[in-house]
Amino acid sequence: MAEPPVLTSSRDGVQVVTINRPQARNAIDRETAEGIAGALDELDAQRDLRVGVITGAGGNFSAGMDLKAFARGERPHVESRGSGGIVQRPPSKPLIAAVEGYAVALGFEVVLSSDLVVASRAARFGLPEVKRSLVAVAGGLIRLPRRIPYHQAMELALTGELIDAARASDLGLVNRLVEPGQALSDALELAAKLIANGPLALEASKAIVSRSQDWSLEEAWQRQGEIAGPVFGSEDAQEGAIAFAEKREPVWKGR
Repeated sequence: MAEPPVLTSSRDGVQVVTINRPQARNAIDRETAEGIAGALDELDAQRDLRVGVITGAGGNFSAGMDLKAFARGERPHVESRGSGGIVQRPPSKPLIAAVEGYAVALGFEVVLSSDLVVASRAARFGLPEVKRSLVAVAGGLIRLPRRIPYHQAMELALTGELIDAARASDLGLVNRLVEPGQALSDALELAAKLIANGPLALEASKAIVSRSQDWSLEEAWQRQGEIAGPVFGSEDAQEGAIAFAEKREPVWKGR
């Protein structure tokens, strides 16, 4: 029996989502997008899962949309989350992309939908859609110019050329550069640092950072308060203060 196109596992509060089509460089078809969406639904729904890591099997992150499936009329779109099962509604909990090899087209847009990026020095990124007379409509043309300078984003969008991991890091698109084969292990180490923090505070902080770029300065304070206010009134906030006073590690309950 063939393995599913998306594998999930969890340990110590971290869910690992693996795009599992190595024979196709993890190109994303409809079934794969549905698998990613289902995994992220699980991440959001289960209280014991606090951080997600998304990666690819077989030495590549993802070569993007499956063009053979596209030629058959198939689209890798899931109504609840968008293309790739993620780009229009990423998880509410922090998500780390662990990138080996190619992360291009829709694969790059999945990376851009993540919150933190750990990349192999051998990784390659880009939006080559224009080379196939396609448009990077899965968030690449929207998110990229919000992350890097306008002219750099425009060059990637209009030439379709790829950049290496060092260049992506210089542009601010990568948090950590690691040796080939180490992206997942280092992403899990980074996830452990997040897990040590209060889960309610993690979600609230992600929400504020990711949404505030669309807020005016006047509304930002009100909206920040709406998101952060319940965290300050939570049991976990009390536990954080008490644990500090007692010089011990806090025990989070997520409430």
